[in-house]
Amino acid sequence: MDNQDIKNRFGIIGNSPLLNRAIDIARQVAPTDISVLIQGESGSGKEVFSHIIHQLSARKHGPFIAVNCGAIPEGTIDSELFGHEKGSFTGAHEARKGYFEVVDGGTIFLDEVGELPLGTQARLLRVLESGEYIRVGSSKVQKTNVRVVAATNVDVFDAVLKGKFREDLYYRLNTVPLKIPSLRERKEDINLLFRKFIVDFSDKYRSPSIQLTPDAQEALANYSWPGNVRQLKNIAEQIAVLETERVVDADTLANYLPKENKNFLPVFVKDGGKEDFSERDILYKVLFDMKKDMGDLKKLVVELIQNGVNNNTFEENSPYINQLYQEVRPSSGNLLGDESMNSSPTLTIRNPSNNNSDNSDYLSYDTQDAEEVEESLSLVEKESDLIKKALKKHKGKRKSAAQELGISERTLYRKIKDLNLD
Repeated sequence: MDNQDIKNRFGIIGNSPLLNRAIDIARQVAPTDISVLIQGESGSGKEVFSHIIHQLSARKHGPFIAVNCGAIPEGTIDSELFGHEKGSFTGAHEARKGYFEVVDGGTIFLDEVGELPLGTQARLLRVLESGEYIRVGSSKVQKTNVRVVAATNVDVFDAVLKGKFREDLYYRLNTVPLKIPSLRERKEDINLLFRKFIVDFSDKYRSPSIQLTPDAQEALANYSWPGNVRQLKNIAEQIAVLETERVVDADTLANYLPKENKNFLPVFVKDGGKEDFSERDILYKVLFDMKKDMGDLKKLVVELIQNGVNNNTFEENSPYINQLYQEVRPSSGNLLGDESMNSSPTLTIRNPSNNNSDNSDYLSYDTQDAEEVEESLSLVEKESDLIKKALKKHKGKRKSAAQELGISERTLYRKIKDLNLD
């Protein structure tokens, strides 16, 4: 059976090279019994290819069942796939066969396999490797002869890196990868598919056929189709039912196409022009930009101080300038921290008091290098100073001073005696 026969039998429309390649892979792998992982976006037709693989295999007379793993609650997925014994959990009033037992000798299609819990993934791996499984609530090992065809619309390898999917199961399922192209990757098939859907719905609803103008055909081909073939089929049905004009132009078609969502977030552009939407890279870029802006702002403030500032301007902004100045002024007295500027005079900033009528400048220069006073690091002296301050604050009341210091009154008495603070 060649590709055209397969297209006719399974209702596949299109002549895209990517589509033909996918059909070729499905046709070649079908007679074997190896596992297949079908990857493709939602609505691209992954289940159709699972039917192709089953119908062209030696199991075509056996049972086939499609299971949407993402639609089954996590608490019942093991029971659905592998069955359970009576009384194994609340509500298990009788024993039940699972899908792997029912489909023995046939094919099971696991759609959205990336949604399986890790515990269920381990059970599935055992079935793939040995054909063995255990019902929920049982200790008896059972055998099954089932071919597994899995499908996903997410990047399973990325899920493996994030620890959400077992690596050994990924390689066991991905024996033969089958990539279904999205509709935007096969633009030459879009108008062909649309005409087929329009004819079908016109016959179904007994309405006149729809014709697209050239600009409408171009708009149809250039749309991104996030829902792929399923979305295109829905749009065709809407137009066949709702549109009174039988010739549809681009403006009319635009009323049926959802507005495309654009992502305007900043992105890193790496070498080669390839965009990386990593949140970590975006955060790094923002932090680096903020650091650069703060550095520029500090240098600007220093330059304003060195070159002189208008009194009124400084008076209005002095708290902010003082804060920035303390940040950029190193302890050595060097304004910019440059070793080549060690001989620069020390800049002193004074805020005028309200009672000071002196109109002298608020900025003055000390021609002598500022002397750095080394602070004492003695714990005894620090402790003594804190006790003195606490006693002074509470006017000698030792009980209140002890509470202020966070120690007991007895401990305070002892420290006063040890430090000779009487």
